[in-house]
Amino acid sequence: MTFAVQVKVMPLKELLDPQGKAVMGGLGNLGLQAIQDVRIGKNISLQVDANSAEEARAIAEQAAKKLLANPVMEQFEISVQ
Repeated sequence: MTFAVQVKVMPLKELLDPQGKAVMGGLGNLGLQAIQDVRIGKNISLQVDANSAEEARAIAEQAAKKLLANPVMEQFEISVQ
């Protein structure tokens, strides 16, 4: 079976997010003062051939740990459909 897997990669909360800060400044310049914080990450869509959703999740987790996310600076979440 083929599973649609989403890997959401975000900067660790403890680290500065320069892209988010730049966007935050731009939003402030546009008069959007109600927005309190911006964090920018990546959303990666995978099509995974596996025998089960659990196997697809495990494959995606290996990909995230080995290539898609930098564990020193980023965290990731996986969802399988």
